[in-house]
Amino acid sequence: MPSLNSTPQTICILRLSAIGDTCHVVPVLRTLQQAWPAARFTWVIGSLESKLMAALPEVEFIIVAKRAPRAQRRALAQQLRRRHFDVLLHMQLALRASLIARRIRAPVKVGFDRARARELQWLFTNRRIAARSREHVLDSFFGFAAALGVSERLLRWDLPIPQGARRAAAALIPEGSRTLIISPSSSHALRNWSAAGYAAVAEHAVRVHGLTVLLCGAPNAAERALAAAIMSRARVPISNRVGEDDLLQLLALLERATVLLSPDSGPVHMATMVGTPVIGLYAATNPQRSGPYLSRHWCVDAFAQAAARFRGKSIEQLPWTTKIEEPGVMDLIEVDQVTAKLDALIGSLP
Repeated sequence: MPSLNSTPQTICILRLSAIGDTCHVVPVLRTLQQAWPAARFTWVIGSLESKLMAALPEVEFIIVAKRAPRAQRRALAQQLRRRHFDVLLHMQLALRASLIARRIRAPVKVGFDRARARELQWLFTNRRIAARSREHVLDSFFGFAAALGVSERLLRWDLPIPQGARRAAAALIPEGSRTLIISPSSSHALRNWSAAGYAAVAEHAVRVHGLTVLLCGAPNAAERALAAAIMSRARVPISNRVGEDDLLQLLALLERATVLLSPDSGPVHMATMVGTPVIGLYAATNPQRSGPYLSRHWCVDAFAQAAARFRGKSIEQLPWTTKIEEPGVMDLIEVDQVTAKLDALIGSLP
């Protein structure tokens, strides 16, 4: 098994998607940048995710479109063949990522331990991170730094936000305004809570805590439809911004927000990057594995109930990566549970 005989000078990170997982990569990158300030970092990343991460300083990005035409795929292969790195950190399990890893020239290619190296990832690496079980995705990524001999963990994101995005966010969320952002949609529809539930929490936020409420989301038909359903049920003012903001503009809004309410989705991890607490709604997935890293105690966690009802097992009896994306699973979350978390969170603020 190849080993590092000296400090690497060129490190390639391969993590294409998704938004949340790329957010988890950033503290590992920051940790390695501090440990090796002279090293050069290249990140092979998906095209959507690059729109959020490309502002990171002192990082070169190689952007991979998910459904790129053949000519573009050939150009990527040629670009990679011309490059050489000391280390590849292969941080994605998907076979499509491993096919890219095969083209990246590096004597040391670090991947997951054998038990976690699904989709044959172990065939495309020659060094593995230490075996661990039942840990958060972000913690598993720190295993890559540890495999290179860097044991320190910096929970630091500090992603640069353009001043234009910050000015626009300040116009929507003035200084001193307490704001609840609701990002109601996941790309996995069965992780989504009900429109009636979101509307009820919005009413509680406005009437009990005097919060301003913004709806945010992507410009697709499903997210617009859910937002419209929430708006039609709410009996308090809500600003519907679904489809209005790109990723950096959303990050700027999250930075100024008091709290985010969302199911398991990319925005919960974006909010974590900017230090905004998250009330996560988790029944289809386990927040201890994929929840907002710094806000897991604020999550409404119905995953154990889901395991019992839909799988007839305890969490301990299920594989750690289990998702329970079943019709009705999110109905296990009650409005009172969510408003109780909101009450406690607001009560904890200075």
